[in-house]
Amino acid sequence: MSSSDYVMTVSGNGQVSIPAEVRARWRADARVVAGKVRIVDLGDRIVVAPVFEDPVSALRGKYAGRGPRVDDARRRGRREEDEADSRKRTRGVSRRRTS
Repeated sequence: MSSSDYVMTVSGNGQVSIPAEVRARWRADARVVAGKVRIVDLGDRIVVAPVFEDPVSALRGKYAGRGPRVDDARRRGRREEDEADSRKRTRGVSRRRTS
């Protein structure tokens, strides 16, 4: 990642142009939403950053294939709960029969 320093003019109504080379770099990133930037006010300065399509989607490729899928983990959890409930019901039935 490169770092550059720019001095830009702010128009009377608060507009600032983002330098062409920065816009080109952002356009090259498929995750960036065209025409959208995030402004973060840090008190003594602001940060202008591109807006990504979806934070989760932005990470999707980076972590693809690592660990179980959420749906699989949910199914496994439900199955384990069902088995535990079944064991509890079975134990409850056998106790009643022996009493």
